[in-house]
Amino acid sequence: MIPVIETQRLVLRGPEPEDYPDFKATFSSYRSRFMGGPLNKYEAWMLYAAEIGHWNIRGYGMWMIHDRDSDKTLGMAGGWSPAGWPERELAWIIWPGEAGKGYALEATHAARDFFYTQQGWDGAVSYIDPKNLDSIRLAERLGAKKDHEAATIDGNDAVYRHPSPARLRDGQLADGIALEINHYCDPLFKPKGFPVD
Repeated sequence: MIPVIETQRLVLRGPEPEDYPDFKATFSSYRSRFMGGPLNKYEAWMLYAAEIGHWNIRGYGMWMIHDRDSDKTLGMAGGWSPAGWPERELAWIIWPGEAGKGYALEATHAARDFFYTQQGWDGAVSYIDPKNLDSIRLAERLGAKKDHEAATIDGNDAVYRHPSPARLRDGQLADGIALEINHYCDPLFKPKGFPVD
């Protein structure tokens, strides 16, 4: 059974068949260019089936991100480690039109906390295309730092190493992330500048 996580604005729950159209639309679009896309109809279906099956095989996976009030699907965040991945990954994607509202930050922070506190992870990485500046900024806001020594997936990705559970507990990083999430939750807060996830 896939656990459900609730945050201030979001509900993270396992992928369901009714979530597939948004997934397919995103992975068939330019938005997915840094994650192997755009995909054709068959490739999108196979990847979605893998998202669901990953939970059964690994005991963790990607959650669908839902708006708490409307139940609208906003994207995905969670753990990812298909065959050949050097380490467990924290990953995210936000649907087109939903970026810049802090959803990926809020969801990935909650997912990482779950893996650290409930599943005993001692760390994680994010594999990011070096041209994906939005995801690099998000990884850095989550406290991840580029690890030049870590093994990559195919030599073309950058590895961002997330802080350990102890570092998150003992430092001010978690408080800073919570403060930023609270700003996004404030209806009067309107971020200015470049859109970030």
